[in-house]
Amino acid sequence: MIEISNLTKIYKTPMHDVMALDQVSLKVEKGEIFGIIGLSGAGKSTLIRCINMLEKPTSGSIIVDGEVITSLDKKDLRHARQKIGMIFQQFNLLSSRNVFDNIMFPLEISQVPVNEARQRVGELLEIVGLTDKAKVYPEQLSGGQKQRVGIARALANRPKLLLSDEATSALDPQTTKSILKLLKDINSRLDLTILLITHDMNVIKQVCDRVAVIDNSRIVETGDVLKIFSNPGTPTSKSFINSIVKQELPEEVFQSSAIRAGRLIRVSFIGESAGEPIISSMIRKYDVRANIMYGNIDRVKDTPFGNLVLELSGEERVVSEAIEYLHQQGLEIEVLNNA
Repeated sequence: MIEISNLTKIYKTPMHDVMALDQVSLKVEKGEIFGIIGLSGAGKSTLIRCINMLEKPTSGSIIVDGEVITSLDKKDLRHARQKIGMIFQQFNLLSSRNVFDNIMFPLEISQVPVNEARQRVGELLEIVGLTDKAKVYPEQLSGGQKQRVGIARALANRPKLLLSDEATSALDPQTTKSILKLLKDINSRLDLTILLITHDMNVIKQVCDRVAVIDNSRIVETGDVLKIFSNPGTPTSKSFINSIVKQELPEEVFQSSAIRAGRLIRVSFIGESAGEPIISSMIRKYDVRANIMYGNIDRVKDTPFGNLVLELSGEERVVSEAIEYLHQQGLEIEVLNNA
């Protein structure tokens, strides 16, 4: 659905040039929910605005649904944008129009016949759960309701791609959860490709199939969300994961383990293995003692995911064999000390 090749964006200022995107390459498959996560200033907002050409790249190419949009003239670009919906952080609703007319607005611009447009608005109100708010004005809506209007408006022209620019960052956690559920439902119901940017790993965890991590204007890691959660490959990815699964252990844990000469390991459970008694099987099979130092279990999208930090003690050879046994069960193992 999206293929980005060597995308560079440089902002020129009187003082100096600012590199916003540096040779970014990325592929997003049709029908998936793809997340881009990064800290403020990393370049994620510039990237998503380049995809619909609200920002013109300095160099590189962007293909959306087989069309090289970086090469289109103004007329063809306007037509291409009708197939790319966008949800904004601050909603961007027209205060002088009620909910129905806000959703109607892009259909008016596209000169859709009135009866057809009104029928489409009715369908969208049902999809986003706001049928009873059709005649209400934005000032009378909650933040979550405003974003639902924004989502309906973005879907008005039946886009093939939906871009989400920090769409939940202004919302409370419960409302964020409901909006993310709505995006998942839309993705499934309409077979719609969704690309979202965020600085919150919880958003990635709840809805995304794959994720790209952007840092200092470059993509530093891309992959399946579960894989990155279980085995982050860069310091930036690890910092985002640690922020929600608390993988970092207090220094006292390492000190006490060193005194007892135990081997500290982190075990990551994914999917069905999260519910299997693998650790107890290891203890029965090998002459080792296992002390649980930390543990949690969560869900990444719809898949159980857990972390368990164990201190294993016993004969060194047997401890190594026990760790190898865990490897053989398909678990991700990280040795945290060299005891």
